[in-house]
Amino acid sequence: MASRLYAWTLLAVRRRGRVIAAWILLLAAVGALGITVHGKVASDFTVPGIESQQAQDLLEKKFPDAAGGVIRVVYAAPEDSALTKTASRTAVERGLAKAAGIPGVVQVTDPFRTGSLSADKRIGYADVRFRQDAADVTQDAKDTLSRAMAPARKAGLDVEYGGTAMKAQTSVGGPAELVGVVLALVVLALTLGSLVAAGLPLLTAVVGVAIGVLGVKFVSTWVSITGTSTVLALMIGLAVGIDYALFIISRHREQLTDPDMDVEDSIARAVATAGSAVVFAGATVIIALAALSATGIPFLAVMGLSAAATVLIAVLIAVSLVPALLGLFGERLRPRARKPRPGRRERVPGSWGLAWARAVTRRPLIVLLTGVTALLALALPARNLRLGLPSYASSPTSSTQHKSYDLLSKGFGAGFNATLVAVVETGDIPAGKVTATVTRLRTSLAGDSDVAAVSKPVPNSDKSLVVMAVVPKTGPDAQATTDMVHRLRDNAPAVARAGGTLYIAGQTAAAIDVAHKLSGALPLFVAIIVVLALILLTLAFRSLLVPLKATLGFLLSIAAAIGTTVWVFQYGHLDGPLAIPSAGPVTSFLPVLLIGVLFGLAMDYEVFLVSRMREHHENTRDPQQAVVQGVARSGRVVSAAALIMAAVFAGFIFNEDPVIKSIGFALAVGVLIDAFLVRMTLVPAAMALLGRRAWSLPRWLDRALPDVDIEGADLPERAARERDDEPEKAAVG
Repeated sequence: MASRLYAWTLLAVRRRGRVIAAWILLLAAVGALGITVHGKVASDFTVPGIESQQAQDLLEKKFPDAAGGVIRVVYAAPEDSALTKTASRTAVERGLAKAAGIPGVVQVTDPFRTGSLSADKRIGYADVRFRQDAADVTQDAKDTLSRAMAPARKAGLDVEYGGTAMKAQTSVGGPAELVGVVLALVVLALTLGSLVAAGLPLLTAVVGVAIGVLGVKFVSTWVSITGTSTVLALMIGLAVGIDYALFIISRHREQLTDPDMDVEDSIARAVATAGSAVVFAGATVIIALAALSATGIPFLAVMGLSAAATVLIAVLIAVSLVPALLGLFGERLRPRARKPRPGRRERVPGSWGLAWARAVTRRPLIVLLTGVTALLALALPARNLRLGLPSYASSPTSSTQHKSYDLLSKGFGAGFNATLVAVVETGDIPAGKVTATVTRLRTSLAGDSDVAAVSKPVPNSDKSLVVMAVVPKTGPDAQATTDMVHRLRDNAPAVARAGGTLYIAGQTAAAIDVAHKLSGALPLFVAIIVVLALILLTLAFRSLLVPLKATLGFLLSIAAAIGTTVWVFQYGHLDGPLAIPSAGPVTSFLPVLLIGVLFGLAMDYEVFLVSRMREHHENTRDPQQAVVQGVARSGRVVSAAALIMAAVFAGFIFNEDPVIKSIGFALAVGVLIDAFLVRMTLVPAAMALLGRRAWSLPRWLDRALPDVDIEGADLPERAARERDDEPEKAAVG
């Protein structure tokens, strides 16, 4: 691999104008397509085949009036008043009359006729149902509805909005995300010692992310893509794009400290060595993200493939655009020689990493046991992991969705926001027994200890479908609600014996079903990742113990990251500093996503760290010094890469979307844990304990495996710098 990348890089450097122009043209073409031709962004996490989705599909087919999107308008009178007062009631009814005339509205309920008022008559709600699906309700319709409620607001009423059609679209680009990028720039400048060199990784990463994200938008014309998919592609593409360029540029500048090193040869060698590790590590990230398709969950597969495509672009940029730009800047990126100062001890490059490596390998067993104990302690909360999808309780406290949630909970009880829908398909029930069957079912549902109320049955036009609302006593995020849903579904056999089919649906049921589906897919996905790690690292390092050690460390990182996420988001710690409105279950697809992403990133650090150890071991055959020198040479850049990734991910913690917030937190914590506790601490300690055994491989397996050469052992002899060339001439090319 290294020799091929060396030859390719020399070509890219010598044809740098064409390479740069090709990437600019690609950016312009994809950008034009992504901006002008794109589909809608979905906000629902639907999974075909689960019971709640089957019920929704059935409603859309047989009872479309009950399947459309709903905006629930929630009214609250002042503390000393009531909605039933003449002025308030008149204002509400005037607004609802205007709402009925909005295009697409098929039904508007009147709280004074339906009785949807709280016991003290201070809080009430009206449902505005649309013909189209929730995701298809336009912003213009929502704005028109808000204007229609002006009389209620003028009458002194609080008016807030909830319902299925009020899910907020995921957005990025706020101050918090920008702070993450600024921190990344600071780390780059400190690591590379040059503002020009620090700006290059940011520039190339932005190009890659722009192509990836705009390409995803273009593909959304044909594929349903959630807003989270786009944000994930942005988040991961930006992080890996910066890191991959950093690894290559750092290696290039390290080589240029030798005054006899030719610039072109240095760029080619940097890409051949660090670039080989980039290609290999990038391939692991891509495969891990693409493996999300193995879960059988469409929205998760799309998320994984979108992010994988952006990582692929980052890898291609790292081995083409980055060397072309390095060739363009030429001698200007050569570090300046420092003049020794009398009486001052000069810092040796890599001295921090050298000191750290010696400290870790001095008592490797103690370090290993202490580190593992710390990781297990962080992982302890993961035993109580509960999965779900965020309700409006997790929306920002200033949002209308959160305010409507609180008002409904106050007026009608916590379970009102978790209302379920019991759907009975009655096609095969004898005509004379439909009423009796539905009545018995309603009695059974109402008899559950955690059910607060069951509405009257509402049939569709041909009476082939009957719908009942079931209101729990507990909220959507409560474990008692989850247990109750399973008990309600136990009524299905009795309905089936009568000839019908029972479905328990609604947003709360859908969240429970998605979590159950993902929990079932998790063991298979972990098995795929573990096997993949063992195979790829065995190929890279021609060792069995190194891959085993790396995989065990990865599993510890995952457990610690999930445990920390549970402690914060499920237990409710740090809710103030992190602006978490409400504690609740961890986002159902976060563990699968975290495993896929963190696996690739962990392998990044493993490859860059251990490849330097193997490179030194191949030259000296001294396993102890190989560990020390490997950390000394790569520790600074690995630490910088981890800090950059963590800064980028942490910027998304303060995004208002609760899903993005939890993903950003889990990835930031996971990267820091894996880089500093596992790769920079446990890996050197374990390698020191293993000694020569770390690099052993059975002869039969050694002969069977291909030699990928990511250390550059087969590269040609180094080209000497032509001293007669002027720096300006070399810089221009």
